[in-house]
Amino acid sequence: MADTDALRGTVDLDGDENRALAARLAERAIVLLKNDGVLPLTSPRRIAVVGPTADDPYAVLGCYSFPAHVGVQHPETPIGIGLPTLLESLRAEFPGSDLVYVRGTSVDGGETAEIEAAAAAARDADVVIVALGDRAGLFGRGTSGEGCDVESLELPGAQQQLLDAVVAAGTPTVVTLLAGRPYALGDAPESANAIIEAFFLGEEGTRAIVGALSGRVNPGGRLPVSVPATPGAQPSSYLAAPLARKSGVSNIDPTPAYWFGHGLSYSSFSWGDLGVSGKLFSQTVDVRLTVTNTSERDGSDVVQLYLHDPVASVVRPVQRLISYARVDLAAGASATVTFRVPAELASFTGRDGRRIVEPGTLVLGVARSAGEILFAHTVELTGETRVVDHTRPLHADVSVEEH
Repeated sequence: MADTDALRGTVDLDGDENRALAARLAERAIVLLKNDGVLPLTSPRRIAVVGPTADDPYAVLGCYSFPAHVGVQHPETPIGIGLPTLLESLRAEFPGSDLVYVRGTSVDGGETAEIEAAAAAARDADVVIVALGDRAGLFGRGTSGEGCDVESLELPGAQQQLLDAVVAAGTPTVVTLLAGRPYALGDAPESANAIIEAFFLGEEGTRAIVGALSGRVNPGGRLPVSVPATPGAQPSSYLAAPLARKSGVSNIDPTPAYWFGHGLSYSSFSWGDLGVSGKLFSQTVDVRLTVTNTSERDGSDVVQLYLHDPVASVVRPVQRLISYARVDLAAGASATVTFRVPAELASFTGRDGRRIVEPGTLVLGVARSAGEILFAHTVELTGETRVVDHTRPLHADVSVEEH
């Protein structure tokens, strides 16, 4: 016991270096889904802050973080680390603005009594920040986490009603989502002015979010999963089957509101197609393009490379992400991005259970997201069908040369 007491307070797991890293990760991970020009905010006089995740310190944590996993079972014990709420971070980021906070509803309680008050606060403000999302937990104790499955991707509780009422107030509206899964947002992709998908950003998450709102942080993250347009749709990665897209064989259109890989920035970028190293290849082929920051602000763009195999002996996904490059560029700067694609990336498990590479036509797509392919290069993989093993390359090497 004496040794334990002597050690108490001598170990710091939340020091400045760790928090700086947490901040860096959070800032790089924020995904700006939509922005009609309302962001970044320029010293609004009055900000209405609405929603159940705005004043909750746990809103940035997933279900296996210690405070959300164990700490919530012991409310008498302090959290132990700094977890500024979004509301607190907004006050620090916009000290000259008048902030008015109305929760509106809880995460999943379904209460509606405060929704009109939230809408009224929105009507009286210059801009409204709507903070929605999840409560992380385990086996039904949360709305997201292990054992917290859902039948629909509608926002939990009465959050969609709150969002609809606030948007209808007519004030410029920024939706921020602190959640463990992508939710359908009703008409918000069309009617809201901006949408930020934050997921669970960790201990420095709210400071990163408000940095993106003010413009101190230039968003550059991309979606790791699609955001559905309707609550009954299935979010997907880049591996969606043909029926996960609009087709003539179903009356349901599963097209997402935002595709895998989507994300915006306060910088603008232009891409120039430099083509492929050859139309025929047996081992590797290079795909090249230029990326230019055409704005007056430093930023980062994400170039994604997808592979489409039109005809194979086994049904293949529509397309697969085989590489990407996050390109950080100063204002006005350009870079050449080169992907070296090995033939093994076209491999798949054949009908006999062995992993094979088949010759044939492939399409290499250079894209901003799984739904926005800018350049599509048709190439021919030559040679005989061959077997590959676990030592095969798993992605295309990429190089970025600034000039």
